[in-house]
Amino acid sequence: MAKLQGFEFWRKTLKEACYVVAPMVDQSELAWRLLSRRHGAQLCYTPMLHAQVFVRDANYRRENLYNEVCEEDRPLITQFCANDPEVFLQAALLAQDYCDAIDLNLGCPQMIAKRGHYGVFLQDEWDLLEKMVSLANEKLKVPITCKIRVFKEVEKTVRYAQMLEKAGCQLLTVHGRTKDQKGAMTGIASWEHIKAVRQAVNIPVFANGNIQHLSDVERCIQETGVQGVMSAEGNLHNPALFEGRSPPVWEMAEEYLEVVKRYPPCTLSYVRAHLFKLWHHTLQIHQDLREELAKVKTLEGLADVSKQLRLRCQEEIAKGKDSEDKESGLPFPHWICQPYVRPVPKETVTNGNSQESVVKKTVCQKRALEDCDGSADTLSKNKQKKRSRNPKKNFCPEQKPKYIKCEQCGNPKGNKCVFSLCRGCCKKKAYKEVADCPSHGLRFKTKAEKRKAEEKEQAERSTTEVERSDRIPQPLQDSRRELEEPRPLL
Repeated sequence: MAKLQGFEFWRKTLKEACYVVAPMVDQSELAWRLLSRRHGAQLCYTPMLHAQVFVRDANYRRENLYNEVCEEDRPLITQFCANDPEVFLQAALLAQDYCDAIDLNLGCPQMIAKRGHYGVFLQDEWDLLEKMVSLANEKLKVPITCKIRVFKEVEKTVRYAQMLEKAGCQLLTVHGRTKDQKGAMTGIASWEHIKAVRQAVNIPVFANGNIQHLSDVERCIQETGVQGVMSAEGNLHNPALFEGRSPPVWEMAEEYLEVVKRYPPCTLSYVRAHLFKLWHHTLQIHQDLREELAKVKTLEGLADVSKQLRLRCQEEIAKGKDSEDKESGLPFPHWICQPYVRPVPKETVTNGNSQESVVKKTVCQKRALEDCDGSADTLSKNKQKKRSRNPKKNFCPEQKPKYIKCEQCGNPKGNKCVFSLCRGCCKKKAYKEVADCPSHGLRFKTKAEKRKAEEKEQAERSTTEVERSDRIPQPLQDSRRELEEPRPLL
């Protein structure tokens, strides 16, 4: 059967999916996908999987894809991050029988993606991306799709999308933010970029960004002309977003926990993270239960904390405390599923005089680095914890040791390595050349010599025994042989 492409793939395989749950690391697992599908989602993505780990680790494949096979969980697209065409292809070949398409992540803006050189940090390497997409499109029996972020320039974004389409991409998801728009600097996604891409390509396009309510979905489709709309943050805070409902938090939390129990195993950290998202606004009030939710180590414990939160909310409802939430700035009471809006970065005043001062916006500024003395007042909470464990820990970037890179892979090389390589590359070379590297604790040459000496000693011992037996007179040898032979039973 010929592989479906473009709009035919969207119509027949994806069943014209319009409401899409985004790929979310450690968040779009099977239980959450099934919950979202119950409440209006028509297409889901797996969490982003690391192609290299997926290829080499059978347990990783089982835990993240193979064990999550479920008839109710279709259509499904598996997403990988990768920066090598062959590795990406190998991972996709291992996954293609368990999903309806393979997606290449070109949108992750996090620091881990920068260190691993994948996600949005590949968006300037068009030759590499063209090779990755074209090779996958040629060899796979399922379509290849891509999820991207935009450039600042609309024209460059359009050329980028057209390049991926030409390489063989059959469906494109466009997140209308640049790679610098993340965290506190997330800002508003540009639907103008998404609309320009949709008008320039001849494949289905999904929009991502600014989706908090069902009305946003409908407005985005009208303004951009896309085939579908993807939600991440909005879906995490309200799984019923695509139904156009804002149910009580405990309704979604209890239903999710029921799905988790029905489709085990589900990593406890995933469940805890979902409950933190769902109960986000309520946990700002009930701080004691927030700490309890962070500490419990069983699924039953998490369910118990969620039950306590429900009871407290119902008590507030009985006492008529709905009006207090209007003062908090939330559109609904805190026990209702609703989006979380990140606070706008505060404006800093450069001059002490408030009337004549020049206000400087911090929209594109990074947080100032800590002072080199690393005093507790300037350190983040995470670094303060590290300092408590190691009082001599130094966080000054200028005083951090500068590592020399390995000649082969770019990782830090061993300072005393005989080959001037990192441990992984050193081990391969030392094994191939039968050499030692005391710095990395590798003893291939020593072990080989020891083995050779033992074999030589064994050969000499056997030779000595043969010579000794030759010196024994023939009658004595015959009598010894008779003694050694078993006598028949009478």
